[in-house]
Amino acid sequence: MRATLRKDGFTFKQFFVAHDRCAMKVGTDGVLIGAWAPVAGVRRILDIGCGSGLIALMLAQRTPQPVEIDAVELEANAASQAQENMQASPWADRITVHHQDIVSWSKQCEKRYSLIVSNPPFFAPGMASSSAERDAARSTTTLDHRTLLRCAAQLIEEEGLFCVVLPAEAGETLISLAQADGWHLRYRYDVAAYAQRPPNRLVLGFSPTAGETLLERLAIRNEDKSYSADWLSLVKAFYLFR
Repeated sequence: MRATLRKDGFTFKQFFVAHDRCAMKVGTDGVLIGAWAPVAGVRRILDIGCGSGLIALMLAQRTPQPVEIDAVELEANAASQAQENMQASPWADRITVHHQDIVSWSKQCEKRYSLIVSNPPFFAPGMASSSAERDAARSTTTLDHRTLLRCAAQLIEEEGLFCVVLPAEAGETLISLAQADGWHLRYRYDVAAYAQRPPNRLVLGFSPTAGETLLERLAIRNEDKSYSADWLSLVKAFYLFR
């Protein structure tokens, strides 16, 4: 008999993410960056704007015990729910949730991170959605991308990596902003909803250190709407595929 899945969140293979008190629910963007972000050799991870804690939990699953993870979230309900999700997970001892504005937090933080990740807001102010909380989570009013880049620059190690996921157009703009601020694009992952269609998401990895740029492409579904082999391979450690 198949176990009944909870309806107030999303059940993964090794953890559950409650998101009923979060404006932004578990979605493909968070899963993308959580499954993709390079973790080989990382010592300390920072998740900026952690929401429900999804990405931090995925990265905890992918990294060994000594790796510490800090997750910063401005919105009170999301920060509270993220903390509950962390405590209920197998990695409660190495993930810390901080209910704070990343701008203020970055100024007082003395740590440096080998990996910083963010699924940041991307809508311009004034593009209203269904709730004030969702507007705040999705709008750059609370965290514009230039500020995000500069906060990350204060916190990154010299050989570290700052990874973001954005809609394609916003991602292209971020590349220009980042390079103007001295970042180097080291990874670019073009993600399309279907094979043979243009990418609608970019997953990007920036570093303070120059080097070769690795270019990759992923289609989530085949033209017949079945999941692609590449997508299944990326998320097989997390999803409960039926």
